Amino acid sequence: MIEIPILFEDGEALVIDKPAGLPLDRPRAGGISLEDRLDELKLGFQRLPAPVHRLDRDTSGCLLLARNPKALKRFSAAFEARQVEKVYWGVVAGEVEGTAGTIALNLSKISSAAAGWRMIAAKKGKPAVTHWRVLARLPGRTLVEFRLETGRTHQVRVHALTGLGAPLLGDPVYGDGKGAARTLLHATRLVMPREGKEAIVAEAPIPADIAGLGFTL
Repeated sequence: MIEIPILFEDGEALVIDKPAGLPLDRPRAGGISLEDRLDELKLGFQRLPAPVHRLDRDTSGCLLLARNPKALKRFSAAFEARQVEKVYWGVVAGEVEGTAGTIALNLSKISSAAAGWRMIAAKKGKPAVTHWRVLARLPGRTLVEFRLETGRTHQVRVHALTGLGAPLLGDPVYGDGKGAARTLLHATRLVMPREGKEAIVAEAPIPADIAGLGFTL
């Protein structure tokens, strides 16, 4: 069974390094999900911890879990109020122009019986803002840091495609799914301030499939 590293722990919070390929909810087709692993993440507490936010199945890295209902309510409010620092690393399947910038493109959900659902950039969509900077380059690939001001579904994936001109490597929805066994997106850092307590600070090390591409940081 895949190990789930603990990046931060105290009486009301856990931050785990979610493995790529582990969905938060049980898939309709069956298989293991984070729900099946919550019992082992009680770590001596009686209650099951609850995820405060979401990461896609393919996305690895920092995932915050609350250890009681009061903490879940406060943490969720902090995400809603945009008080949480969320930093991702992603491999863009192209050579990104420039070194840094901000992408502000509203996002909207569309769906069809043939293709299923996806997010698109649309004026009438919900506001979405991503700050980015290039970390390293290889021929045809760019390692980019994404700092999310908002937290919309598939925000980094759509902003990479529409704002930077190329999808994330391995993305089967917004790209061709080639070049990697998964969409190469990693939640590398999470910081959440807390009133009267030290902030929750967690950093997830770069995963082997991104490090193995040979980027020099």
